[in-house]
Amino acid sequence: MFTDEYFMKMAFQEAQAALEKDEVPVGCIVVYNDRIIARAHNLTELLNDVTAHAEMQAITAAANMLGGKYLIDCTMYVTLEPCVMCAGALAWSQLSKIVIGARDEKRGFMNKGLSLHPKTEIVSGILENECSALIKDFFKSKR
Repeated sequence: MFTDEYFMKMAFQEAQAALEKDEVPVGCIVVYNDRIIARAHNLTELLNDVTAHAEMQAITAAANMLGGKYLIDCTMYVTLEPCVMCAGALAWSQLSKIVIGARDEKRGFMNKGLSLHPKTEIVSGILENECSALIKDFFKSKR
């Protein structure tokens, strides 16, 4: 049986891929029936697109893989709490579960008082220290 930690490590690898491209290091995967059906990381700089967040890329890839717009029975693992834009897309996708590494106190959807789809289970704090350190170190290097 795969664990949340196992899959978060896969999302963390995506965040590291973003870091190598000098993107904000956020990584994401979508799992269906214990199988990864989508992998993504931030591509906003490469694509010159403010909407090219890891979650948005993963939603599109997973929907294409499943052949439909809903991510029912899917779990998303993301290294940083989704922003308001991504939370809206996740709510519309009817994602069954989201597992979050680090919270985003400034831009995360939870501090904005938003919720996802009523049936979406939210788990946070998986590999929190590693996920948080990666993002903090990235922004320290930019200052």
